[in-house]
Amino acid sequence: MSAESSGVFTLKEINRIKIIQDVIERRITTRRAAEHLGISDRQCRRLLARYREGGPLGMASRRCGMRGNRQLPPGLADQALELIKTRYADFGPTLAREKLEELHGLFLGKETVRRIMVRAGLWVPRKQRAARIPQPRYRRPCTGELIQIDGCDHDWFEGRGPACTALVYVDDATSKLMELLFVKSESTFSYFEATRRYIDKHGKPLALYSDKAGVFRVNNKHATGGDGHTQFGRAMHELNIQTICAEGTVAKLAMRQPFVLFKGLTFQKLCLPGAFRPGDHHNKMLRPGLCVVHASPQYL
Repeated sequence: MSAESSGVFTLKEINRIKIIQDVIERRITTRRAAEHLGISDRQCRRLLARYREGGPLGMASRRCGMRGNRQLPPGLADQALELIKTRYADFGPTLAREKLEELHGLFLGKETVRRIMVRAGLWVPRKQRAARIPQPRYRRPCTGELIQIDGCDHDWFEGRGPACTALVYVDDATSKLMELLFVKSESTFSYFEATRRYIDKHGKPLALYSDKAGVFRVNNKHATGGDGHTQFGRAMHELNIQTICAEGTVAKLAMRQPFVLFKGLTFQKLCLPGAFRPGDHHNKMLRPGLCVVHASPQYL
């Protein structure tokens, strides 16, 4: 049923009728009407002629109620849906479209197949999917069972010395700072030194919890040599210490939280009283009681 027979107009057509009526009643000129409608002056005169010829019904779109030029042939959507239900119900829209074209000779667009599958309940759009709630990783029950390790580059000495990297070992059960070591860079040998210092003071932990840096994990997917472990990973395996890499954004952010606290500490709180000389070693200036300070739970 067309708009001319039903008398139903869209908001755009109603706005056009009002503006054309203003032109006929000489409230505005055709040029001003064309500016309001966003069309040329010639097109505005054509609309004016259609209104004078057929009245308001003459302003309706002449294609209203007609078959769209890009509409699918009759039965094609039903045929594609039947094939998807019987053979490709667990496929995504992109793969289903490829199989329909490759095996059945049905040439459909990816979004067309997506709409067909959504209407049939075979596919759920991403915006309508239930949000995935990450499961919390609960703390280990015992001290020394799991140690969180990470490094951070920062101007820790506020210009009194060169910028360096702080390697931090935090106990997962108690949020206790177990070891802090300043090094030139976050490397395998630096972590060897920090781990040795930790073991000398506290003994072997059951596991180390780290990020996915190259020290702890082989990130090259096309690596041809080795057994899939880094030098640090092999050394921990020999010591019977498990290495765990953080998975997911939430876990990775949790690994960085201790540094929010440590960066807030001033140079005077980190170091012994007295002037700092550029030749001094950073780790000799740490306060003796620093490595028994508890980090606030809100940061860990």
